[in-house]
Amino acid sequence: MNYFEFFEIPVSFFPDEADLRQRYLKNSKLYHPDFHTLAPAAQQSEVLEKSTLNNQAYLTLADFEKRLKYILELKGVLEENKNELPNEFLMEMMDINEAIMELEFDFDEAVYRDALAKAADIENELLTAVKPAMESYVDGTSSIASLDIVKDFFLKKRYLMRIKENLNKFAPASKEVH
Repeated sequence: MNYFEFFEIPVSFFPDEADLRQRYLKNSKLYHPDFHTLAPAAQQSEVLEKSTLNNQAYLTLADFEKRLKYILELKGVLEENKNELPNEFLMEMMDINEAIMELEFDFDEAVYRDALAKAADIENELLTAVKPAMESYVDGTSSIASLDIVKDFFLKKRYLMRIKENLNKFAPASKEVH
């Protein structure tokens, strides 16, 4: 059973978060092990499994990044070691990567801030471009091409997160970026 089925909600990149939380809390009460201490061992085991599933499902679906990855894996679009970034994107990232290399040898606040701003701008542009495909996604009727667009966004976003992590190594101690 996938996490969306568990919560009885449709597969969506943007689920109703308040509804998701309500379903999680309802399941938390229903499957809390403390309420089943007098039940037979098999039932206690089943309740514990469902309680664990409830927590894992909620932690995944409540977090945009985790939900995105989960849906792509669920639909078989995101495969281990078979995900490549387009060369145009990698070329676009070259300036930022060169700035990171410069920062390693000689920290410059302006270069640092510029690289950080470029990464944030690119990430915002990517989200703006993919959001319509994500919002219009309907499980079972949307094409694989629409999921490939989302996969491309996910891979680029993950790459940008690594760039931000590298940039954070150079952040002034009191102003780290998250």
